[in-house]
Parts: sequence; structure tokens; C-alpha cells
Amino acid sequence: MVWNQTAYFGPDAIEVIPDELAHRGFGKAFVVSDRVLVDTGVTARVTDLLDSAGFPYTVYSDVQPNPSIENVQSGVAAFQAAGADVLIAIGGGSPQDTCKAIGIVVTNPEFSDIRSLEGVAPTKHPSVPIIAVPTTAGTASETTINYVLTDVERQRKFVCVDPHDIPVLAVVDPKMMATAPRALKVATGLDALTHAIEGYVTQGAWELSDLFHLKAIQVIAGSLAAAADGDEAAMDRMALAQYVAGMGYSNVGLGLVHAMAHPLGAFYSAPHGVANGILLAPVMAFNAPATGEKYRDIAAAFGVEGAHVMPIDEAREAAVSAVAGLTQALGNPTSISEVGATKADVPALAKAAFEDVCAGGNPREASIADIEQLLHDLL
Repeated sequence: MVWNQTAYFGPDAIEVIPDELAHRGFGKAFVVSDRVLVDTGVTARVTDLLDSAGFPYTVYSDVQPNPSIENVQSGVAAFQAAGADVLIAIGGGSPQDTCKAIGIVVTNPEFSDIRSLEGVAPTKHPSVPIIAVPTTAGTASETTINYVLTDVERQRKFVCVDPHDIPVLAVVDPKMMATAPRALKVATGLDALTHAIEGYVTQGAWELSDLFHLKAIQVIAGSLAAAADGDEAAMDRMALAQYVAGMGYSNVGLGLVHAMAHPLGAFYSAPHGVANGILLAPVMAFNAPATGEKYRDIAAAFGVEGAHVMPIDEAREAAVSAVAGLTQALGNPTSISEVGATKADVPALAKAAFEDVCAGGNPREASIADIEQLLHDLL
């Protein structure tokens, strides 16, 4: 199992960053964020600390919502021009993933085409050191070995898996997440729930990863709705739960929900968490026959009374219903047509999902025809 060397949690945790930079002997930071976070002052919460400490930095904020190959390449050039020796990622999944890719390519320039990073890339050198500061409670990129990029030319997303990309330090401060719009809190929270549930039932799951995922499901089920509405205590719990889920799934993989969500992002720029929310309950229903007793635990984590004594088919239905009910209550879309999908695109979407690296971890084998049927049912 692999995760960060060091992590800090809780309100105002970002205040440790200047001291950590000094203690680790760094000289200049390259801050990777996005324009919205810069314009709304979220990025400044960290850079103000750097200013007060007299620590030099350059801000790179040209990160796209679904970071592309070209986005990474321009970031690499900007990092090299800045003369920095440490990366600070401030943002949700897009800045975090862009930062990881920049750090890997700088130390492994033979992968500068970016496409060759897909899958488990045989990089030889650890990334430029990364300090990761998430601003959403969802992706857990700050503690995973994964990042996702978009190949605009080929209209596809691809997953990169590399233990060399794990940030050396994660700083999980719920105050950095507080100003996110409700829709973003919902989407990223559903992403975290998907990580926890897929990680719990994936083929690679085992006893240790199960501990992380089941706890994450329990906390998210009880906190996401309140966190989306701005409850500070619930946001604190969500910040920790998404990190815990990341510790698990990063080590055991995901499944068909993510495999199907990636093409929706590549084709229509659908927000990743929104796509996961649409797909999670229907894919859970498809997977149910191959999940053993685990849906009992999911149902119980959602507070379903008698989950551990009812017939297994009822427990599985209860788990799926609980997830579907939360998704609907949060106001997430429930059909792929709501993010732009059309009947004509189904074959291409299904093929892309079937070929996605996440599909291999699904507990139930799914053919292209199976995926097409799931997509048709969700139009």
C-alpha cells in the first residue's frame, strides 16, 4: 500500500506549508492552480503565506477543467522557465492531475509526448516533489498514484498510474473547500462516494483496503448532503473521508463506473463527478450478482435497518436504492442525455469504456454489448 509520506488535516492546516518548504530545503515553488481559484482568492490563501514567509514562487493558472496533453506540455515549459524546485498543487482534480503530469515529465523527459504515460508507465524517476492542497472533497488526487488527462485530438480521456507521482506532502484543509459552489460540492462528493464503493467491490480489494473504503462510505453517506449545504462540521468529515477513500482505491483500482465516466468527460466535457453520479447506482445494479455479501455492508453504511439479516437480494437492492436516493436528493443529473450524450454516440462511448484501464477492475465482466445496454438505459 502506498500513499503520502506526510499529511496534515483540519481547518487552517495550510499554515504548515512555509515551514515544510523550509525544513525540506526547497528554494522556489511552482504553484499549479486554475483561473477560477486565482480570481476568487482561494489560491491566494496559500500564496499569501508564502509572501509572508518571503518564499519565492511562480503561479501557473492555465489549467483546463479536463487537462489536455497540450496543457501539460505548456506547464512543463513554464516550470522549466521558472527555475523552481518544488510544485504546489492547489485545486480539485484538474490542477492536481496537471501538476502530477508536469512533475513526472520534468524528471522523465522521455515521456514528453504525454500519451506514453497512459496506463502503468515505466518511469524511472520520482516526480519533482509535490505539495498537494485539495480544494474539493472528492478526487483524492493528493494521495493517489493516478491522474487523468484528455487527448483532445483523439477525443478520449486516459488514466496514468504511477507510484512516482504521489505528492510528498498532502495538506487537507476543509476551509480551502468551503467556498466551492454547491453543485461542485455535490459532484466531487459523488466522485468520492464512487471511489469508495468501486474500491470496495473491485477485483483487487482486500482486507486492508476494505477498512478504508467502508469507513469512507459510512462517513460520506452521513455527511455529503449537509456538506453540500455548507455545514462546516460535515465539510470537515467529507475532506477526511475522500482522502481515506483515495488511500484505498489508489492501491486496488476502480471499475466500470469510472471506465464509463471518462468517455462522457472526453466527448462532452461532462464534469467527472456528475458523470459518476449518473452511473453509480445503475452500474451497482449491474454488478450486484458478482459482489458477494459486500452490498450488505454498503446498505448498513447508509443506515438501512436489518441490512445484515435480510436476504442477500434484498440487501443488494437496498444498497442500490440508497445510493440512487442520495444522488437524486442531491439534484445530480440521472441521465447521460443531460450531459449531452446521444443515441448515435453510444457505440463509440461503449467502446471507449470497454478499453478504459479502469474496466479491468470491475467485479463483473462487462462486454461492449453490456455497456451499450447500460448507456441506452440511461439516455
